[in-house]
Amino acid sequence: MRRDVFNAIADPTRRSILMSLTKESQNVNALADRFDITRQAVSLHIKYLQQCGVITVKKEGRERYCKLEAQKLSEVADWLEPFRKMWTGKFNQLEDLLDELQSKPRKEP
Repeated sequence: MRRDVFNAIADPTRRSILMSLTKESQNVNALADRFDITRQAVSLHIKYLQQCGVITVKKEGRERYCKLEAQKLSEVADWLEPFRKMWTGKFNQLEDLLDELQSKPRKEP
């Protein structure tokens, strides 16, 4: 089965693991401690993320350290870009409308 970045972010636990790796690499045990699931389940999520190419796992002694490969996540940003532009345009239209309504003099009752 082909796995990609969208498969990686489809699960809330995997998204949380990715967020945990944004500041620094972490070992598998440290990541597992953050979740209310078994270490084995976290290891399976890590394996899945590695297969998707969004993290790398490096063995150092007896520990395995996970590192975020953020450039791979740019695929999501690229896919979202047309939607961001659409919403930016809609918010700009709303801002223009609000400015127009606020600039009109109010009629006294």
